[in-house]
Amino acid sequence: MTQTSQSVRDPVATDAPPAIPDVDVTRRIEETLSGAVLSMAAANVIMQLAQLPVGRGVAESRVDSGRLDLHPIKRGRTTLSYLVIALLGTEQEQAAMRSEVNRSHRGVRSRPEDPVAYNAFDPDLQLWVAACLYVGLAEFLERFHGPAGDAFDDAFYQHCARLGTTLQVPAERWPADREAFREFWDAGVQRIEMDDVTRGYLRDLAGLGFLPAPVSWVLGPLHRFVTAGFLPPRFREELGLPWSARRERVFEAGVRVVAAVNRLLPRPIRRFPYNVYARDVRRRIREGRPIV
Repeated sequence: MTQTSQSVRDPVATDAPPAIPDVDVTRRIEETLSGAVLSMAAANVIMQLAQLPVGRGVAESRVDSGRLDLHPIKRGRTTLSYLVIALLGTEQEQAAMRSEVNRSHRGVRSRPEDPVAYNAFDPDLQLWVAACLYVGLAEFLERFHGPAGDAFDDAFYQHCARLGTTLQVPAERWPADREAFREFWDAGVQRIEMDDVTRGYLRDLAGLGFLPAPVSWVLGPLHRFVTAGFLPPRFREELGLPWSARRERVFEAGVRVVAAVNRLLPRPIRRFPYNVYARDVRRRIREGRPIV
């Protein structure tokens, strides 16, 4: 049985992330964060859930309102709203988002008889989720907008501590720098594990198996191909998705085309749906309405 602490207390406050160098990280994020990042969404979810307790916690979640397979539109809105607030929100907005995440996570914990122990408040599991989000965003920025230099990369990494602190991760748990993060990440990749439950759930996600049959039949193969392309080899192998040098060439060529088109789009169109969700979640916060 995989062991994960079940005695983690519900957090009530989180330290602020560390200060970042004098680089305008938020401006670049605002300029580059676009709807094209959705092409990487499924791959990033698979990376998060490749830690068995996280995967079981999601696949077996009894909080139906947050399940991607049952409510894909709502779940997508929640995730993108979280990214907007974590990366670009004020301290007050982050606190509101953290409170809502805490509320939705209270029911996500294993039962004594479950074969895999998990608790959505476990900071180790939340740190892994935040790390996957950072890795995905960093890859997106480089693939779709090109290298920005070490100064930006360092500043962006420190800024992304917010991805953890807007969950339940104390700021001091975020690895100190990118070198420390690489060590943390490499160790985490070695621990990824799927069982029949999580592998089936994630293969359905990759192939859009949770959508009505006509949709999954038409779009599933392409979605599975794109998802496999964005997955690092170790994750792809664990999930059992086929890959080859020819698939890699086709995938890379496709990404270059999409990136070029994305850069040419007018800013409001390029930023959809993040611009819509940003306005929506901030209005919900002002009105005291649920945001998760």
